[in-house]
Amino acid sequence: MEAMEAVLRNFKQIPCPDGDQCTTPSCQWQHSWDRNPPAASSSASPAPVTKQDETLAQDTDGPRKRRRTSSEAGSATAITTATGAVSPPPLKRKAPEHSTLPAPASKVQRPVATAPASLTTPSRATASISASPSTASKQSAAKQITAPKQQATPRKPETLNPRHLTSAAPASHEFRFKALKMLHEQFKRLNDEVKKDVKEDEQKLVLTEQELIWLALDAEQKMATEKPVIYTNVIKNEIMAYRKKTPGRWRDERLAEWQKKNEPKTPVKKLRLGPPKEVKTGLTPQEEVSFLIHLLTPITELAEHGYVVRPPTYEEIRRACEGEEASLGWEVCDRCTTRFQVFPGRREEDGALTSGGTCTHHSGRAYFPERVPGTVDRPPKRYRCCQETVGESTGCTVGSTHVFKASAPSRLAALMPFMETPPNPSVPKDRAVCFDCEMGYTARGLELIRLTATSWPDGKELLDVIVRPIGEVLDLNSRYSGVWPEDIANAEEWSPGKPLTTVVESSDTGRTKKKHMTIVPSPMVARDLLFSLICPETPLIGHALENDLNAVRIVHPTIIDTALLFPHRRGLPMRYSLKMLMETELNKAIQVDTKENRGHDSGEDARAAGELVRLKVMEKWDQMKGEGWMVVDGAFVPPGWGKTNIKGGALSERFLEKEEGELGEEDEVEPVVLDGSGTGGKLYSL
Repeated sequence: MEAMEAVLRNFKQIPCPDGDQCTTPSCQWQHSWDRNPPAASSSASPAPVTKQDETLAQDTDGPRKRRRTSSEAGSATAITTATGAVSPPPLKRKAPEHSTLPAPASKVQRPVATAPASLTTPSRATASISASPSTASKQSAAKQITAPKQQATPRKPETLNPRHLTSAAPASHEFRFKALKMLHEQFKRLNDEVKKDVKEDEQKLVLTEQELIWLALDAEQKMATEKPVIYTNVIKNEIMAYRKKTPGRWRDERLAEWQKKNEPKTPVKKLRLGPPKEVKTGLTPQEEVSFLIHLLTPITELAEHGYVVRPPTYEEIRRACEGEEASLGWEVCDRCTTRFQVFPGRREEDGALTSGGTCTHHSGRAYFPERVPGTVDRPPKRYRCCQETVGESTGCTVGSTHVFKASAPSRLAALMPFMETPPNPSVPKDRAVCFDCEMGYTARGLELIRLTATSWPDGKELLDVIVRPIGEVLDLNSRYSGVWPEDIANAEEWSPGKPLTTVVESSDTGRTKKKHMTIVPSPMVARDLLFSLICPETPLIGHALENDLNAVRIVHPTIIDTALLFPHRRGLPMRYSLKMLMETELNKAIQVDTKENRGHDSGEDARAAGELVRLKVMEKWDQMKGEGWMVVDGAFVPPGWGKTNIKGGALSERFLEKEEGELGEEDEVEPVVLDGSGTGGKLYSL
């Protein structure tokens, strides 16, 4: 071993073949920075050894032990630059900024090896100071040391060889080297094409050979570390993309990168909402309810978008049941699209509910980010949860099991039949109902786990219960449903005649909060409770109502869906979220997670939909008033009928659809005099 070390020490006497351009770490050959500088004259002491010098020497040639100087060997007084012992900093540690006073001329210090010119930076440069007894020389030396200029440290030259990764390599070194070389070739091709006809002000966009190597190494390392599972496919796609890229697009890409590095960075501030928009319809609550006839959502032609316009027949339900039996419980995961098997009632061998193990997926939806200024390429679609590009990541969230959702009305009816809203004479006619449902995944699919209903337009709570699903719970979907296991565990069992919610006043915040919720034994009971609040003529208000109606298995003829009142600019099936509509239309924030409220609140969503409907009532009524409509004794009178009173308080659809010449004698009623003159025209009944 000692003989080998002796041989290696001899190599340090031989100059390196690569000279100062050597990039090999801990090279055994001699370099310029390994040789000592010329000895200082006897009239002046050599420059003192500073911590900055030691750090530079260690960064260039590895850590080394501090050598004892001659003054230390013969004298008990050691040269110190700090109050305590100073240990050499580790590799790549930024040298601390401090000033070092020159040592007395009587003390002899060893010279310090100088760093190579290629690696020396202004921030690390140490001024050459000659110690002198004169005070002026000492002051000038101190001035040179105490004000170092901070600049960016230049990168170390590298060769076209894949970098070492701290984690396991995603592919063999041979594959990584070939892919890196091909990627570098495309970079060089595009760079040479731009260099041919580059303008004087675009010289900054032309990269040097070393910069091209750095660019290729950075791109390959990023793909290897961030996407190791699909590394081979990602880098192949990247190479093909650059093969198809034109020099013009390469120039735009380099310009955007240059602007990003050199332009001052301004912190991105989240757009703050302005003051909440005040909604004043100018109508009484009863008149607002009567006006809803102008906003009803026709769903007869929306069956293809999930709305159920009629209950499935017995034959359709029978075929759905036969299909489920033939499938033997095999489903497709609603999150990761993996096929798995579900066992309602648990598997006898081990009590499992599903097969397939854990579910790796993205919890957020995919979206198209905004285009970066200065770029022409459309940004790829990303996930909101982790900002990963769609198709390049298997998922950022791991669920304990796979889940599924049944969408066909016949399959939904096989678990719980659909019902049309029955007549209910006891329901008040001067109100509408806003409702919202929260769903969770069970062994039977996506089931109802919470139901909330509020009155409209005052927003008073009518119903808010947790629902015990039919199947065994797989995932409560708490992040979105807002229903957590402790909510179900602490809920009180419902019984007829018992209040549906328990609300107490919080002493510390002054706000109302639910202490305990009521849980009903099945979705059928929850539906019956909702039927006690509505009748077929009661307007049901909500957002994306097809999901809520299908969850409670209701076919209701009178609905107002805010997803259709505020349609997406691209049309169905695209639609705006309730949260976005509240922010853009009313400047209000909903679905904000706090310590007290985690996940969505169905009551908040129901009231938010009601506020959007009131906004639409205000806008629609302002438009109709401009056309000549009026309100007379609670009735909305069309243009030309302003001096008559319509019995019944509202206009029927038949009346609105007919022209004046199409009205028959059966629609005529006795005129009602409003101005006391005894004259009036013909009026028509509802």
